[in-house]
Amino acid sequence: MSEKLPPIAPATGLRPRYWETVPLKKMSGAEWEALCDGCGKCCLNKIEYEDDGEVAFTRVACRLLDGDTCRCTNYAIRHQFVPECVQLTPKKLEKIAYWLPQTCAYRLVHEGKPLPDWHPLISGDPETVHIEGASVRGWTVPETSVSEDDWENYIIKERP
Repeated sequence: MSEKLPPIAPATGLRPRYWETVPLKKMSGAEWEALCDGCGKCCLNKIEYEDDGEVAFTRVACRLLDGDTCRCTNYAIRHQFVPECVQLTPKKLEKIAYWLPQTCAYRLVHEGKPLPDWHPLISGDPETVHIEGASVRGWTVPETSVSEDDWENYIIKERP
C-alpha cells in the first residue's frame, strides 16, 4: 500500500514537507524552485583544479547576482548573459552534487539529509538564511571587478 502524501498547502501550492516524501525527480516545478534557500552560494565562481578535481569557492560572484538579495537579477533569461550558468535538474544533480555548497537544499535532499532550521521551507521566512549567516549577503565581489586570473586571491578557505 502506498503512503498518501499530505494535501497541497493552499497558501503556497506546495505539499507540506514535500522534500521529505517526494523524490527530486517527481517534484513539481514550484516544489523544485522552492528548495532553493536563496543563499547565493551557487552563484559564486569556483575554480576546479584539473589535477585532482578539487573545487575551490571564491568570493567572486556571478555578474547577475544581487549581493543584497542573493538572487539572480535575470533568472528567467540568465543564459542569454551567462551561457555557462548551470540549470540544475535532478539528472544533473547526480553528476554535480559535489560542486554545490554543503548547505544546499538540493544537495541535502539528494543525500537524504534534513534541511537546516534556517531554510525558508522550515522557518517560513526567507530572511532566516541571511540572519543565520548562511548566505553570501554582504561579502561577495562582482566578477566584473576582478580579473579571472586573480580569482585565486579570493578563495574562501572553508567551503560554504
